[in-house]
Amino acid sequence: MSAKIYYDSDADLKFLENKQIVFLGFGNQGAAQAQNLRDSGIPNDKILIANREDSYAADARLKGFTVEHDFSKAAAVADILFLLIPDQVQPRVFNGQVAPQLKDTASIVIASGYNVFYKMLNFHPKQDVIMVAPRMIGSSVRSLYQKGKGFPCFVSVEQDGTGSGLSVALALSRAIGATRAGAIASSAREETAMDLFAEQALWPNIIMLFREAFSVLKEAGCSDEALCYEMWMSKEPAEIFERAAEDGFIQQGSLSRLKHHSTVSQFGQLNGALSLDGKAARKHFQDILHNQVLNGKFCREFSKIEEDLEKEGTANPLNELYRRSEESELGQAEKRVRARLAGLIG
Repeated sequence: MSAKIYYDSDADLKFLENKQIVFLGFGNQGAAQAQNLRDSGIPNDKILIANREDSYAADARLKGFTVEHDFSKAAAVADILFLLIPDQVQPRVFNGQVAPQLKDTASIVIASGYNVFYKMLNFHPKQDVIMVAPRMIGSSVRSLYQKGKGFPCFVSVEQDGTGSGLSVALALSRAIGATRAGAIASSAREETAMDLFAEQALWPNIIMLFREAFSVLKEAGCSDEALCYEMWMSKEPAEIFERAAEDGFIQQGSLSRLKHHSTVSQFGQLNGALSLDGKAARKHFQDILHNQVLNGKFCREFSKIEEDLEKEGTANPLNELYRRSEESELGQAEKRVRARLAGLIG
């Protein structure tokens, strides 16, 4: 199934004319997107940054933006509101301080589908709820825009209260630079499913494979230093994924790409991958997707510990997970290697 892709020619900036645009949050994405909007012709006085008094607010003022610390006041003037604060605090802040003050016809812009898919936010039925979700870190969203290049981005209309939701979404996508390369039609459900699946299924398995491979090779007599550099500190895995993005997931390591991998490496990777039985992994992945992500189980469980994530020390469950991970054989070995070879690493 192919998704529709929108380009500059599909978007009209007139849908942003005379609109007061408020960014709730001036972090990684907020800073990049606000600057891109301004450079696309949105008047500076039509962009307001809603942020608590911290280093991000100071950065916004340094970049020439007006900052409002009272979220309720900022919400009251917003025609378009970018909701760019962390997922775990969005329901409390949006429902308590923002939603009661928003215009009935305001457009709410999300960059993550999480709280919309799980119905954690309160919207007026006449409001637009749209997703403009760059698939790049904010610094790249900014630097690529400045170079005249685009970047991958998901776009969707989750609630079309005004009837102009898609037009506004595409205009914003163009203004931040996303439609230069093509903004991909998606949905909050799709974005959430893929994002949480990667975080809870794909990357945990990759971390586990590295951890167990490290132990097996350590038992075979390999040194900490050799293993750390061979497996990840050389940055070869990062280069492989970069080549995969540029040349294709298969072609980066195929027999036609001798400049990237040796013939021994190519044969070993392709033959090994095709020889593995993926049925168990597939079943595990399906279980996580359907019985943990899509049915809301993870969201419900995560909501129970949200307040604990603001605590200090071992009372914070995230800190405890880091502690346990750092105590693994791989974690301890890397700590020793980095201490010994600090000069080389730096």
